[in-house]
Amino acid sequence: MNRKITSIAIATLLTCFPAFAGNKPLPAGDERLTVLRALKIETATNVTVERDASGTRTVVKLALHPAKGSNINVEVWLPDAEKWNGRFLGLGNGGAAGHINPGGLASQSAAGYSVATTDMGTAPNADSGVGNPEVWKDFGFRATHLMTVAGKQITRAHYGKDAELSYFSGGSTGGQQALQEAQRYPEDYDGIAAAVAAHCRTPLHAYFLWNDQILQKRPFTKSQDASVIAAANEYMASREIPAAEGKFVSDPRCTAQDIEAVIALARKKDATLTNEHAAALRKLFDGPRHAVTGERIFNGIPLGSSIEASHGHPYLFKWVFGADKKMEDVNFGADIETYTAKLAPYLNAENPDLSAFAKRGGKFVMTLGTADSVVPYHASVDYYERVVAHFGGLEKVQSFFRFYVVPGLAHGGGPGINQAPNLLDAVRAWRETGTAPFALQGRHAVNGKSEWEMPLYPYPTRTGWNATTSSFEPKDGPRGGVERIAERFRPPAAE
Repeated sequence: MNRKITSIAIATLLTCFPAFAGNKPLPAGDERLTVLRALKIETATNVTVERDASGTRTVVKLALHPAKGSNINVEVWLPDAEKWNGRFLGLGNGGAAGHINPGGLASQSAAGYSVATTDMGTAPNADSGVGNPEVWKDFGFRATHLMTVAGKQITRAHYGKDAELSYFSGGSTGGQQALQEAQRYPEDYDGIAAAVAAHCRTPLHAYFLWNDQILQKRPFTKSQDASVIAAANEYMASREIPAAEGKFVSDPRCTAQDIEAVIALARKKDATLTNEHAAALRKLFDGPRHAVTGERIFNGIPLGSSIEASHGHPYLFKWVFGADKKMEDVNFGADIETYTAKLAPYLNAENPDLSAFAKRGGKFVMTLGTADSVVPYHASVDYYERVVAHFGGLEKVQSFFRFYVVPGLAHGGGPGINQAPNLLDAVRAWRETGTAPFALQGRHAVNGKSEWEMPLYPYPTRTGWNATTSSFEPKDGPRGGVERIAERFRPPAAE
């Protein structure tokens, strides 16, 4: 690999691409709204077409019903033709979805994109999925694909031609959507940006429940949580570059001996941590296993990340077992098997075969933070390694798919990097100019002011420090190092 730090040629992307209508002139003003209102979109109802208050774009809202029990809300925001950059952009959602985020639509349409998003079929809230397999399919994969199909159809009708290129950008649940698109519908997008991707969905929520059951019996105060984080940061400091020493853990991969040492150090510094807390920490750091077979269901809380943020989100279990099911009664034997069988084929995005996406020239950039206990790094490291194994080598995968493990990034912030680079710009530069990303710039900011920066390198390369030149530099990093989730908790995808 060329170790020379490569700057991303984003500047070449700043030119707007005018929306020529080809041989057919575009209608003007209200006539264009009429064209959109007359458009026939499969399974769509409640279609509204309006100019927004800014007077610079058109907003289309609709609901899609691909099956009985399915209700997918979609919005498409269309900048005026002279402001359109010729690109279609799909935006991901967060959490259980269930609503449309107008902020992302507004900012990206102002940037020139024809942009669409969906509530993923879970409105008005996550209870919509209780006992409803159609919602499971919508949330897992169908809503995002149908949003994309409808969004492109609306874009074509509005501008008189197809978008030149299509991109998807999402984080957390949006990262699940991103990988589902690349795996199931490789023709939908030319480039995909996936931040902190919650792609291993049903095992992830088993991890939430595992932690929740432990913490219900032995809660930790905020002060105790902070003590455990500080102990991990201190214990792992000898393995860090100067910028991270004692401040955050940039590589939480560890042994059972490391975990015991962190627990001992935390108890030494915080006398309120009892034997019961220590026993709970061993289970929290180890992660959920099958109650009978001991098989790995998910990995544990990463060292240096928040205990408090690592639990909750019970809605997937309620989808399977009912809204009144007490979460403390769900067991990690037969119940986990039932839960996995019902939801995992729809929700998980675990297929390492991205060959169709790669063959058509697709580019994919993914990140995960080392201080993230909401979507821990383990599953993404293992997924990337399985993609490498499928393709027969790291170099082949890095020709279209690059993965960045971001030191000290938590879910939406963190003690280390808390402003990750703009992945959409990186993907566009890669797809449109052939400039593959290498060193992306991460920042730590306080109150919006950048305090320090650090280059981030694609896995397995890590950020090193050259004491002679007092500068960051790329270093070879370890591969793998996480226990693989048992295959039966990652069953094949189903329609």
